[in-house]
Amino acid sequence: MDRPREFKTSWGAPLKPVYGPQDAAGSELGAPGEFPFTRGVHPEMHRKRLWTMRQYAGFGSAVETNKRYRFLLEQGQTGLSVAFDLPTQMGYDPDAPMARGETGKVGVSIASLEDMQDLFEGIPLGRVSTSMTINATASILLALYVATARRQGVAADKLSGTVQNDILKEYIARGTYIFPPGPSMRLITDTFAYCKERVPRWNTISISGYHMREAGCTAVQEVAFTLANGIAYVQAAVDAGLEVDVFAPQLSFFFNAHNNLLEEVAKFRAARRLWARIMRERFAARDPRSLALRFHAQTAGSMLTAQQPENNIVRVTIQALAAVFGGCQSLHTNSMDEALALPTERAVRIALRTQQILAHESGVADVADSLGGAFAIERLTNDIEEAARVYIGKIDDLGGAVAAIPFMQREIQDAAYRYQREVEDHARIVVGVNEYVTDDLPPGNLFQVDAAVGAALAERVARARATGDRDAAGRALDGLEAAARSRDNLLPLLVAAVEAGVTLGEICDRLRGVFGIHRPSVTF
Repeated sequence: MDRPREFKTSWGAPLKPVYGPQDAAGSELGAPGEFPFTRGVHPEMHRKRLWTMRQYAGFGSAVETNKRYRFLLEQGQTGLSVAFDLPTQMGYDPDAPMARGETGKVGVSIASLEDMQDLFEGIPLGRVSTSMTINATASILLALYVATARRQGVAADKLSGTVQNDILKEYIARGTYIFPPGPSMRLITDTFAYCKERVPRWNTISISGYHMREAGCTAVQEVAFTLANGIAYVQAAVDAGLEVDVFAPQLSFFFNAHNNLLEEVAKFRAARRLWARIMRERFAARDPRSLALRFHAQTAGSMLTAQQPENNIVRVTIQALAAVFGGCQSLHTNSMDEALALPTERAVRIALRTQQILAHESGVADVADSLGGAFAIERLTNDIEEAARVYIGKIDDLGGAVAAIPFMQREIQDAAYRYQREVEDHARIVVGVNEYVTDDLPPGNLFQVDAAVGAALAERVARARATGDRDAAGRALDGLEAAARSRDNLLPLLVAAVEAGVTLGEICDRLRGVFGIHRPSVTF
C-alpha cells in the first residue's frame, strides 16, 4: 500500500530521507560512563550487567499477588515491581466507602503491616530489589516495606529498590493525588532525607515521564516535562536544607518505551545528556552519580490494542529494543492481553521471555550504545535535547513545574488530540485497528480477579483494628499528627505507626486533617 507522503517525528518535525555527517555535527558523544552520559551511565553498560527484568504485577489480595511474584521469580525475573489498587494509591482502607468496588481491581490491596508481610512471604527482602509504583502514599508504603524487612530480620540499610514518589505527574496527567502540592513535596523531601540516613541503597523517587506519554504527550514533551519535574524536586530538597550531592545519587527516572525505535533511542540519550547538564550547571552538582540519569522503562500500555492482541508481542519487542538500545537500567515488558484484562500467567511469561531472548540471543546487549554515531540517531538526539530545553525555559518562565501544571496539561491534551486525528484520518496506521482489520473475537481465557475479594479484605482490616492495641495505635497517630504540624521528618513516625498496627487509611485520614486535600482548578 502507498505510505503517507509526510514522515514526521512525534512532535511534528519533518524527517529527511537520508542523514549524513553534517546532521551529527555538534553531537557530544563522549564515552559511556562519562559526562554527559549520552552513551550510558556505565562504561560497559549491559556487557557487564544486564538490566533488571522487573515485571509489574499486583491484583486482589496480598496472598494472591505473592503467588504471582513467586511464579515470576521462578521464570527468571530479576526484580519485583508492585502494582497497587486505587484505594491504596488514594489512601483508603478496603472497608472505606470510597474503596467499594475498586479493592484489588487494578493492583494489590495493601492496608496494613500484615498485608505487606503477606505480599513478601517467602521472598527475602535483603536479596531482591523491589520497585513500588506508588505516589501520594509512597512514604507510607516505604514505611510498611521497612517494617516488613525488620520482621524478616533485614536491616533497612540492606534494602534496595525504588519508590515512585512522583506526585507532580499525578497533578499533570494521572490523578492519584491526595494532598496539595506543598505538603506532598514535603513528604517527598522527608523521604529523601530519611533514606539517605536509613535506607542508603534505595532510590527515593522515580521521576516519571511514563504516565504523561500514556496521556498522549510527544517524545520531546516526555523529556521536557519529566526533567522539569525533576528540577522542582531537586530545588525543593535544596530549599529544605539538603546538599545536592547528598540526595541526588538516589534519584531515578521512569520513561515510556514507545513505538518509534529510532526516536525512542534518541529520546533516552537526550534525556541523559540534558539532565547531566542541568545538574552541573543549575545545581552545581559535582558527584558523577548526581549527574547520571538512571532510568526504568516500561513498554507503552497505550499502544496495546484489544484487536488482534498477538500483535502486541511484536509491538512490545520493538519497544523493549528501544529501551535496551537506549541504555535502560531496568525494564518491564507489557503482556499481550493487557488491553483486555489483567495478564494471564501465560501472557506474563511471554513478556518476560521477550526480555530474556533480547538479553541472551539477540546480541543487542553486547555493545554499549551500539547505535551511537549513527547520523539519524545523533540528529534526533540533538533535536530532542534542544526542543526539550526550550520547553523547560517556558516552564521556568511560568514559575517552575508546580505553577506550570495547567500549561503542561494543555500541551499534552493538544498532542493527544493530534495523534488521535492522525489515526482517524489514516495518516497514522495502527495495524489491526484502522488497517488490516479482521473480525476475530477476543480470546476467552482472560484473567479475572475474584469478585468477592473486596468484601473479604474489608472484613479483614476491620477485624485487625478490632483485635489490635488501639491505645498504642492512637498514640502513634497523635505523634504523627503533631509531627505533621511541625517540621519534623515524618518517616520515622510513619514506621512507628505501621508497627503499632495503624492502617494506611487511618494515617491518611490524620494527614488529610492537617494538610487538606488537593482540589484541581478547572480551566476552559
